Amino acid sequence: MHIGCYQLVSPFALAPMAGITDKPFRQLCREFGAGWAVSEMITSNPQLQQTRKTLQRVNYEGENGIRVVQIAGSDPKQLADVARYNVARGAAVIDINMGCPAKKVCNALAGSALLQNESLVEAILQAVVDAVDVPVTLKTRLGWDDEHRNILTIAQIAEQAGITALAIHGRTRTQMYRGEANYDLISQVRQQVNLPVWVNGDITSPQKALKVWQDTGADGVMIGRAAQGQPWLFRDLVHYHKYGRLPPSLTVAEHAQVITRHIVAMHDFYGMVMGVRIARKHIGWYVAALPEGEYFRRHINAVDNAQMQLQLVNDFLDRQVAQLTAWPCAYR
Repeated sequence: MHIGCYQLVSPFALAPMAGITDKPFRQLCREFGAGWAVSEMITSNPQLQQTRKTLQRVNYEGENGIRVVQIAGSDPKQLADVARYNVARGAAVIDINMGCPAKKVCNALAGSALLQNESLVEAILQAVVDAVDVPVTLKTRLGWDDEHRNILTIAQIAEQAGITALAIHGRTRTQMYRGEANYDLISQVRQQVNLPVWVNGDITSPQKALKVWQDTGADGVMIGRAAQGQPWLFRDLVHYHKYGRLPPSLTVAEHAQVITRHIVAMHDFYGMVMGVRIARKHIGWYVAALPEGEYFRRHINAVDNAQMQLQLVNDFLDRQVAQLTAWPCAYR
């Protein structure tokens, strides 16, 4: 799968997720086989460019793989400016967010709210493509609601503007994450445009990934929430796509080592105070299916010290290594 001048090592992508797809998590998913890992969205509002959160999100120092930076906003000029700013800081690809359904984003007429205004979509895409000399991609949804599922029109606008790839979540904005993703229109988009297309939404296993891929004719599969607490999913996706079967599972000890390494990376990246807080949600996802995982999650969330957090996680995981013969996995 090619995106502009870049050839992906695998067609499996990590979807951008605010507060989740930071540099430590992107790096981890790449290690397991994600060929495309998109940053948390960067606001185009110039007044927020120097906040701690934004500066952390635009820290790409030492990051391996293709650096894909997602930008969000509703003003074409501001989006063009922030695209140039991030390319100057090392972004290899700019991704435009027209898929986020969050109320605070849509209330600012950004994210998936833009799908209600096709002329503004066209202006934004053209402005960003013209502003930078790197590939520009688009993350979007089927439309605003069931009466306005205009993804076919949006895809045509994107292709004409010079967008190099599309990632489409199989829901409208008003659906949020309720109900089931619908892939029929994504299949139609793939037949209509000469752009690589990722299919996204409700893909929780290698088995489903392959079926949706085949049914839609998509060029790749984008994984979002299913990667939370199991970055090793990408290892299974790559192997299943290549051989039609799952690889041998990582041992319980290997799973534990991945989790520990991820926590240390978050502490190092964010510092000991913020690192502890950011790590809590990841720890919760990692332990959710383990024996006494919910009790441990509540207990660890009360810990504010980084060294203590890591020690308690290690002690808990050591017990899992001693007790379990296999790491729980819903699709195995």
